[in-house]
Amino acid sequence: MILDDFSLAGQVALVTGAGRGLGQGYAIGLAEAGADVALLDRSSCDETAAQIRDLGKRAVCIQADLSQTTPAQADKLVGSVVAELGQLDILVNNAGIIRRQPAVDHSQENWKDVLAINLDAVFYLSQAAGRVMLPRGHGKIINVASMLSYQGGILVPSYTAAKHAVAGITKALANEWAAQGVNVNAIAPGYMATDNTAPIRADAAREASISDRIPAARWGKAADLAGTVVFLASAASDYVHGAIIPVDGGWLTR
Repeated sequence: MILDDFSLAGQVALVTGAGRGLGQGYAIGLAEAGADVALLDRSSCDETAAQIRDLGKRAVCIQADLSQTTPAQADKLVGSVVAELGQLDILVNNAGIIRRQPAVDHSQENWKDVLAINLDAVFYLSQAAGRVMLPRGHGKIINVASMLSYQGGILVPSYTAAKHAVAGITKALANEWAAQGVNVNAIAPGYMATDNTAPIRADAAREASISDRIPAARWGKAADLAGTVVFLASAASDYVHGAIIPVDGGWLTR
């Protein structure tokens, strides 16, 4: 039955930035589909973990700051998931930060901080997950891209650079790993009502200009992404490799 292909029963996922917002939504969606979930965040994941355990699934909280991630540290983080939950089948590289500053003034600190979390950690964790998944001939890596994987944005040159690069890394890893049973794809959320977009939503003129362009006539929410992450994590997407799937209320069609 086709619905069986979407089941994640018996699988283990690692979601970064899982303490709140979109990461929390991804983690809960995966648990609802049957996965046990390791939750990585620099702050508490207790709320997310409680909701997952209420679904009858295992949840493990891993507190870590990805801003200084090295390949060795990524291997250690992935190893801790395997030690706690027995395996790793799914990685969702969701953690990210954004720094708004005009390009002419964009500081080296802002540039380095954004790329460290939004790009370096994504690659190093994908490498570490690949070392676990490739020998088994099975795995799903889901990166979180953005509308700014396609567009330039305003006041966010470091974020735009990172998200363009995430799209490229997704395709590069898919080219190398598809034949070995590991799927690497990405979700590109549109304008979502999260803490990251709070400054934009607080600017009445900017908020209105964005809302007026979205064919769905509303900002997205975490629940809008759950179906896509479950699809990409499941057997239903076994022939999907290197895709960047927009979940944007139709933003890119305008």
